[in-house]
Amino acid sequence: MNADDAALLEGLLEGEHRALARVISKIENRSPGYRELVSALYAHTGDADVVGITGSPGAGKSTLVDKLAETYRERGETVGVIAIDPSSPFSGGAVLGDRIRMASSVGDMDVFVRSMSARGTLGGLSTATADAVKAMDAFGKDKIIIETVGAGQNEIDIVRTADTVAVLVPPGSGDDIQTLKAGILEIADVFVVNKADRPGADRTVQELQEMIHLGSGGGLGAGGTGHHGADAMGDADDWGDTADEEQRWTTPIVETIATNGDGVETFIEELANHQTYLIDSGTHAQKVRQRYAEEIRTLLREDVHDILEDELAAAGGIDDLAEAVRNGETDPYTIADELLTPVEDCIDELEAGVENT
Repeated sequence: MNADDAALLEGLLEGEHRALARVISKIENRSPGYRELVSALYAHTGDADVVGITGSPGAGKSTLVDKLAETYRERGETVGVIAIDPSSPFSGGAVLGDRIRMASSVGDMDVFVRSMSARGTLGGLSTATADAVKAMDAFGKDKIIIETVGAGQNEIDIVRTADTVAVLVPPGSGDDIQTLKAGILEIADVFVVNKADRPGADRTVQELQEMIHLGSGGGLGAGGTGHHGADAMGDADDWGDTADEEQRWTTPIVETIATNGDGVETFIEELANHQTYLIDSGTHAQKVRQRYAEEIRTLLREDVHDILEDELAAAGGIDDLAEAVRNGETDPYTIADELLTPVEDCIDELEAGVENT
């Protein structure tokens, strides 16, 4: 790590918000040296509670996040907010910029709000977002809230980064609940019916209750256990005692009116209850292991992709290879095998070296 990055890291760890902002920018832009910075952050992470807020557009996510951050601050806790915005078609950056509509938090330096681009995966979390969470965690934020675009099944990406996932469902969703049942709703640890003063709220709560009750056949997992069911998070054998009925998490339903803060305290209580459940059941350790495993896989995919891009360039570029296939001179499988050969040879050499040491 060069001297500038070392100074940046030191500033972040000492609580300088400017340093935090610069580190996140470096992470998002994948600037030279960002990997060394992120690597150094890991030793200082693990203390923050990470909450994901997702749901369909118009459900009131930003308003609820604002009230959530405000209430945490009233309790003396510091907050980091990462808002995943649609990517700009021109710059690739976040369209909405920093969320100035989070009016209650403006001017409070202990609520650090950062918008990040979904980078082409609408509603998805980029690797950069997960790294930004680590930066806020290492900085010392007590609560980190990730708010997503809200675009359907891709929201399941948030499970890999958040400890607790809250799905907002607007009143009168009706058929939408059935449509989303096999997708976004399955990742919920807490359901929130926001705008609960509007017509249809009671019916929406009832439909969610019925869905949770009927979840024993799949989907939400036995007993309505959100993404802690075996199908969503791995084989049942991996969970051991956490599959026992008395340790299952039953997804609660909270009614809120985010515009005036009604129900926010209850929402925070349910988030805290889920955090307690994660620790007591041993599920938290499992989630963290799985999260790191996915990070390793993602980094390996990115690095191997870069290596193969170099191999493609050395072989004359993808267009020349595609033309060779078109002319019947070769086929895609043969090309892939030929490009992978030097990578496999390198791995074989590394393995031989390890065995000889």
